[in-house]
Amino acid sequence: MQNTNSLKTSNIDSSAGAALCDHPGCSASANHRAPKARNRLNDYYWFCLDHIREYNRSWNYCAGMTNTQVESEIRNDTVWRRPSWPLGSQDGKFSGNAHFHDDLGVFEAAASMNTRRKQEKRAKRPKQNAEVRHALRIMNFDSPVTLTELKSRYKELVKRLHPDANGGNRAAEEKLKDINQAYATLKKFLVA
Repeated sequence: MQNTNSLKTSNIDSSAGAALCDHPGCSASANHRAPKARNRLNDYYWFCLDHIREYNRSWNYCAGMTNTQVESEIRNDTVWRRPSWPLGSQDGKFSGNAHFHDDLGVFEAAASMNTRRKQEKRAKRPKQNAEVRHALRIMNFDSPVTLTELKSRYKELVKRLHPDANGGNRAAEEKLKDINQAYATLKKFLVA
């Protein structure tokens, strides 16, 4: 880092009234400011463009700090150096059921709207008829079932019961026909 002791202390040229570079031996106009030290961030040196670049290359805010101090600085800057407290440190002081009167019925309306939506969704869902329940039994499912589960089970059963896999067994062939029918029924039910 640059030796700050050798920098000028006065940067105003009394004859011109303009700020001059604080770098020793430089009389260029000073348009760029830089903090004097980590503990004096609001006290500035004024430099020309060339010297501010040189100063910035050598400036290290964390010089002389331990890792713990650097970590502390980072944490403080995260909350803009404002005090903060851990969340949930009130020991349940504000938890529990809130007791208030909803004069406008806003919360009541939202709750009833959610209930109404759920009921509408449930009403749109087709009811399981005897054919669907029979197809579920054939596919060895308990209700409810997803389309992904249905496809997976169907592939498994087709591989096991396919005529090429079981040597032309007639019983397996009939079972496969039932499974194909059950799959079509359940797929139609789930997609609807």
